[in-house]
Amino acid sequence: MIRPLAPFTATLNDMAQLVGASLHGADLTFTGITHVDSEVEAGDLFIAVAGAHVHGATFIDSAVKRGAVAVLTDETGLAYCTGVPALVVSDVRTAGALIAASLYQNPMRDLMSIGITGTNGKTTVSTLLYQIFAAVGRDSGLIGTVETRIGAEVLKSSRTTPEAAELQALAAVMRERHMRHLVMEVSSHALSLKRMKGSHFAIAAFTNLTQDHLDFHKDLDSYFAAKAQLFTSEYADQAFINIDSPYGQRLADQVKIGVTTLSRSNTVATWHFTQTHKVARGVEFSARGTGGILIESRTQLSGGFNLDNLLLALAIAVECGIDPIELAAITPSLTGAAGRLEAVSLGQGYRAFVDYAHSPDAVSNVLAAAREFTPGKIIAVLGCGGDRDASKRPLMGRALVDGADVAIFTSDNPRSEKPSEILKQMTASLNFQAPSQIVEDRTDAIRVAVALAADADTVLVLGKGHETGQEIAGVVTAFDDRLVLAQAIEAKP
Repeated sequence: MIRPLAPFTATLNDMAQLVGASLHGADLTFTGITHVDSEVEAGDLFIAVAGAHVHGATFIDSAVKRGAVAVLTDETGLAYCTGVPALVVSDVRTAGALIAASLYQNPMRDLMSIGITGTNGKTTVSTLLYQIFAAVGRDSGLIGTVETRIGAEVLKSSRTTPEAAELQALAAVMRERHMRHLVMEVSSHALSLKRMKGSHFAIAAFTNLTQDHLDFHKDLDSYFAAKAQLFTSEYADQAFINIDSPYGQRLADQVKIGVTTLSRSNTVATWHFTQTHKVARGVEFSARGTGGILIESRTQLSGGFNLDNLLLALAIAVECGIDPIELAAITPSLTGAAGRLEAVSLGQGYRAFVDYAHSPDAVSNVLAAAREFTPGKIIAVLGCGGDRDASKRPLMGRALVDGADVAIFTSDNPRSEKPSEILKQMTASLNFQAPSQIVEDRTDAIRVAVALAADADTVLVLGKGHETGQEIAGVVTAFDDRLVLAQAIEAKP
């Protein structure tokens, strides 16, 4: 975990008053905060929260040995706090997040922070904004699924939205290094698990909402409610919302902060396209926005969903004070995020792409995008992850069969589940004929797809995108769709 160089201090007594905790033991000063015992530094407050399988209090001794001077925990965890002061609260996650924000003096409020949420598009919108800010000379930070950036420095991301202590430390480092903006993805998990408490954005943006993560949220309304939390005065000053989905319109109708609406074609929306025209390797477009602003330009991004992502990025950039004329000049050079319709080209006659699509809507969208530029067949490879939302598996299978000319079903991080069982759930209700097929081994599936490809075709390998590992029965081995696809292309006679 990266931390700011500048010293920060807080007292247990002050934090007890902030979060309504009871202090057990002497008051003292602490200088950092973390929930990971292996990342403890001398002077830290250690957060011991109940997890899904084990209570963090079991790591208190380890944290103290590494230099933790106090613990934030609940009544259960208090029993483990022998000889170390403790702050005790019922809601440890909220308290930890609020203490982290307070310790680092609310760094997100000192940056022009932008939070992006939605089922699909978060990574692309965030990446586009980061590229725009860089192009106009504004140093910025980026936090998301693929990577974390502080200016030009690149850090590995462990999850879409970091835990609260890590997030606030990152924002403090960005402030210390004079970043002007923070652009980050905000997941529904982060909102539900209180990681965002104490955070505040100048702008919160909503891309869309379709079925995903129902293993965690149980139903779509609960999923929507989790994301809708971001669009309140607690978390944001203003909202940018795409209203083309029913949930987007619902959100725009219910929020109490200022709203800017966006749509691909609905002229009622503040930002919308007035014209789009497909050209070789891209789209020329005209977009209207706030106050009648007109941006006419060209993008190399493919697919209607990427036009939605681009429009959102442009609208936010204008709100951040970037000249629309400058944006029009920048837009042709903007590229998508890693693993998002990312081309793999070794001079072959057919086109080949890797994409992170792992929800029914995302699969349909990327296949529709490929159809726009594919004169031949679309050959697509797809699997579903294990230990995740099983209800979307038949829907993803249906989306693959409906959108591709050749559908190849395979494994994608089966984790603790049997790949064959996942594949049965994907395909049980489907009727498909050769050359569509089930190929359980992912490497073999990609090779089969490439072997079937002819000039004018498109090969799509879906689901993993930027990921570089494959988890089977608890063991993660190196696996990068981009590399495997490139090797298959190279090996084809």
